[in-house]
Amino acid sequence: MSERINARLSRPLAEFVEQMVGDAGLYETPSEYVRDLIRRDMERRAGQMTQDAILDGYRDLAAGRVLASSGDFRTDMAALERKEADGWQ
Repeated sequence: MSERINARLSRPLAEFVEQMVGDAGLYETPSEYVRDLIRRDMERRAGQMTQDAILDGYRDLAAGRVLASSGDFRTDMAALERKEADGWQ
């Protein structure tokens, strides 16, 4: 199921969309262009979240907040909770 979204554009934005659409543009329709913009934004945001998570991991490592895995998720999560409660002491 799809949803319809209507948007009002200023003249400069509308002119830019017109350049991106049609025979001389990269997209066949304005809708195709908007869908592509939204998909790219979703991918960019997902990539940023991944980069942020990796950076957080590096910060934890640099601060000594590391835990050797036991190989069991529940055991590791319990150990992590204890470490966090103890302030990583």
